Amino acid sequence: MLQRVAVVGAGAAGLCVARHILSRPSSFTPPVVFELTDNVGGTWCYDERVGTYDNGQPIHSSMYRNLRTNLPKEVMMFPDFPFDPQLSSFLPHQEVQRYLERYCQYHNIQPHIRFKTVVENVTPPVMTKVGEEKKTAWEVTSLDSSGCLKTESFDAVFVCSGHYSDPHIPHLPGIENFKGQVLHSHSYRYAEPFCGQSVVVLGAKASGLDISIELAKAGAQVTLSHRYPRLTFPLPPGIHQSSSVVAVENDGSIRFQDGSVGVADVLMFCTGYNFKYPFLDAAQLGLEIQDHLVSPLYRFMLPPAFPSLFFIGICKIICPFPNFNCQVLFALAVLDGSVSLPPQEQMEEEVWQELQEKEERGVAQHHLLKMDKDQWEYCKTLACSAGFPPLPPVVRSLYEEVWRQRQIHPQNYRRLNYRLVSDTRWELVD
Repeated sequence: MLQRVAVVGAGAAGLCVARHILSRPSSFTPPVVFELTDNVGGTWCYDERVGTYDNGQPIHSSMYRNLRTNLPKEVMMFPDFPFDPQLSSFLPHQEVQRYLERYCQYHNIQPHIRFKTVVENVTPPVMTKVGEEKKTAWEVTSLDSSGCLKTESFDAVFVCSGHYSDPHIPHLPGIENFKGQVLHSHSYRYAEPFCGQSVVVLGAKASGLDISIELAKAGAQVTLSHRYPRLTFPLPPGIHQSSSVVAVENDGSIRFQDGSVGVADVLMFCTGYNFKYPFLDAAQLGLEIQDHLVSPLYRFMLPPAFPSLFFIGICKIICPFPNFNCQVLFALAVLDGSVSLPPQEQMEEEVWQELQEKEERGVAQHHLLKMDKDQWEYCKTLACSAGFPPLPPVVRSLYEEVWRQRQIHPQNYRRLNYRLVSDTRWELVD
């Protein structure tokens, strides 16, 4: 019997799921893809608005106007769908959006997407009899733009709603005393409104660094506040580094970890995002969903108690599209029976053991889903288990080279262009 699959979200991960389901008509009926907005692309779909959509739902995308990719297109692409070779390696977000639209068109995914449709509830399977056999059905309740509420049954559900839409704002004592503007990078679109202002940026990871450079170039005075060792690479004039912000004083001034005090017009949190799945009941699924962690998930994908629910793209510090592709191919192999999963207890034990080992290595709880160097072995394991070709070594090699370049000169590394020569070699292009 063909399986019916629901996909929540038509960003890169959701499109990847739909593409591979459509290529297996002997195992699956065409997917039903539920998309909150009226476009594909997820977080890559730039929206100048902040706050909420017309339907009252929070704006999903965190894209800012001048964002360029921090990975070259040569390693960003889905393995079977290259970017236009004429494009430079580091792309403005509009080109990634166009790429995803082309991917959608090429694989004829659009007819299977229900736009402007909110998934209200995903209810775990109940055992029902169909003739002589028992059937496991997920119930998905959705609300479309006309206000029509609909509940349907599916054999499997893929959660592809991303994790860059619910801003994480850490508790900062006295924040209510701050006299200026407080915002999260989720609501940042461009730098011009901050010209001539003093801005404290909290967080120096990719977005904090990028946005600080943009602000300084637009004439803002930026204090880049973070808890890491001092950044040693060159930063533009107008950026001053400081220790973490620890509190806002009664008079609205800002106190830093080192005891110094400063004033600012703007506090901008570049402090990451929370995992948020309002349509799921975590307890029902045997899951714990915290700000920065969803567990237990076997292979970072499926709850051991419900191995027909898949979270795609939940890991951080990864090469995203190739990672999604590996996860999807593994998940579909689970559904079509070509991969056999261990018993529930064993899967749970494996997950807890893995998380425990990370914690013993000193990994903080909010970093447990960061893969970084572990991503290559992870993707290789998925490929070996499900019998699909592993990622070519050149992807890792170029990814690591770009990472190195980014540490040396965060302003200039995007000027370089690369070309893949073979599965093992890349070269620098003039």
